[in-house]
Amino acid sequence: MDCAARTHSVVSTATMTSALFSKNSAHSRVFTVKCSSKNVSLDGASSGLVERPWKLADARLVLEDGSIWKAKSFGARGTQVGEVVFNTSLTGYQEIITDPSYAGQFVLMTNPHIGNTGINFDDEESMQCFLAGLVIRSLSISTSNWRCTETLGDYLAERNIMGIYDVDTRAITRRLREDGSLIGVLSTENSKSDEELLEMSRTWDIVGVDLISGVSCKSPYQWIDRTRSDWEFNDNGRNNETFNVVAYDFGIKHNILRRLASYGCKITVVPSTWPASETLKMKPDGVLFSNGPGDPSAVPYAVEAVKELVGKVPVFGICMGHQLLGQALGGKTFKMKFGHHGGNHPVRNLRNGCVEISAQNHNYAVDPESLPDGVEVTHVNLNDGSCAGLASSKMKLMSLQYHPEASPGPHDSDPVFGEFIQLMKQEKVKA
Repeated sequence: MDCAARTHSVVSTATMTSALFSKNSAHSRVFTVKCSSKNVSLDGASSGLVERPWKLADARLVLEDGSIWKAKSFGARGTQVGEVVFNTSLTGYQEIITDPSYAGQFVLMTNPHIGNTGINFDDEESMQCFLAGLVIRSLSISTSNWRCTETLGDYLAERNIMGIYDVDTRAITRRLREDGSLIGVLSTENSKSDEELLEMSRTWDIVGVDLISGVSCKSPYQWIDRTRSDWEFNDNGRNNETFNVVAYDFGIKHNILRRLASYGCKITVVPSTWPASETLKMKPDGVLFSNGPGDPSAVPYAVEAVKELVGKVPVFGICMGHQLLGQALGGKTFKMKFGHHGGNHPVRNLRNGCVEISAQNHNYAVDPESLPDGVEVTHVNLNDGSCAGLASSKMKLMSLQYHPEASPGPHDSDPVFGEFIQLMKQEKVKA
């Protein structure tokens, strides 16, 4: 662009007149500047123009309550529907986006700055991303971590996961806290009207949908990896005794398996539809029912498998496994207003009075009033008083509603794996 009074071909000319002093002043001075742009077409295209250093809003998040949120996209493009939940973790976004329990959900991070440590393949909780999309306030323009192999945007694009940024995550979080989890549609497609996206959000539902079958393994396999020595944070009370554990994969996280292996377990992972009779033929010392996505009432086949195994072998349920145990015992589960998602949830261990800071990710909970006699509530969430743990010595079971393996943390609840070892050891002694 030339700032001078020239006579060559000009498409647009701007003239600015300025008086530096009052017209009545003896020192008043008037000057004129003419700015011209060369070779600019009517639609604004020009080979001589430099691309804007910032990105314009090119995406919409339309919620079922009718609100529309303009944003900028990263990762994959297209249109996707899901349930919007917020996560209050300050770190560990890679573990979050690879947690299979987020299948069918848009994860909104309340921590505003995301992407600064990039991506590394050591921190993945599964072999792929199952979440519907990622919603953040600020996307880091650079990465700074010695383990980083690629950026968050490239990682999501390769896995066909949509993301948006430069959106008011605080306002959306307040809306979710007040109104509860909402179905939303994320789109970068201009061909779809706001009305069409709103209709999609109001006709899709996550309740009653079997999400477990889409994240579970398809055939049994052996797991041998332990927590690496340079990341080990709790090796107290270990021994060389080995326990054979069958782990039901309802969406199991890698670090649950690593922690079990670190405590001396030889693990066989089986699909969510694996018959209980086949599990008993394997003569395990214990059975783990893993975390997983969605509504426990939508997977009656899993409840039946749990019911057939309870009382016959020591069992440990985590998250979805905890809810399935609750139903198998005759209890009821219910959908929470906005669930628990984050790495800073306080839980009281009612047995010893200690408070643990825990990592949680669930939208359903067990109703403790519906449980039969002989089942003990061992942990309570201090934010809302919901049931966070169960146990029964008679039926050889224990469970937690949250994630004791939490990576990158907190690690307050890791000793519960040792409690599972003790439960199996006691049964071995009886045998």
